[in-house]
Amino acid sequence: MLKQVSGWLLRPLRALVRLFLGLIILFEEWGWVPLHRAMAALSRLPLLRHFAAWLAALPPYAALCVLILPSLLIIPIKLLALWLISQGRALLGLTVIVLAKLVGTALLAWLFHLLQPALMQLPWFVRLYARWERWKVELLAWVRGSATWRSLQGLKRAARLLIKRRWRQLHRRWTGAAAH
Repeated sequence: MLKQVSGWLLRPLRALVRLFLGLIILFEEWGWVPLHRAMAALSRLPLLRHFAAWLAALPPYAALCVLILPSLLIIPIKLLALWLISQGRALLGLTVIVLAKLVGTALLAWLFHLLQPALMQLPWFVRLYARWERWKVELLAWVRGSATWRSLQGLKRAARLLIKRRWRQLHRRWTGAAAH
């Protein structure tokens, strides 16, 4: 009986956790490619180009250390943001968190692209990465198939249509006013 009740209670909690994780991963996926492109463009600068070449030549475990470094460096920034929020500067604290997340994701995407060949020389990393990819694909498929996701997609389409309609109305007013 207790097992049935705990299973009944845990099922919605698991679904909520899966949805939350899926949304986080979707955000990362959404930002990964464009943020990587932005960092790749920056890395064409001479100093960064040499640094990128040095990073790409690192041995596997050194590459792993470099990949972990941005995650460790962001901790003090998040603590600063929490301190700002606790001091009544919530907007500034949230801005710091969002900017840190964007810069951190951009840096991680760029580093992973550079370091992946070295990391793939580690058999345990290859296995872990393959499991991560499978889990991520399954989780994203589950999220995209959920009623919540479909509802959000419908809202997104409706918002786009509304914005397009409003834009056209404003455009007609501006072009109509300019013609007179």
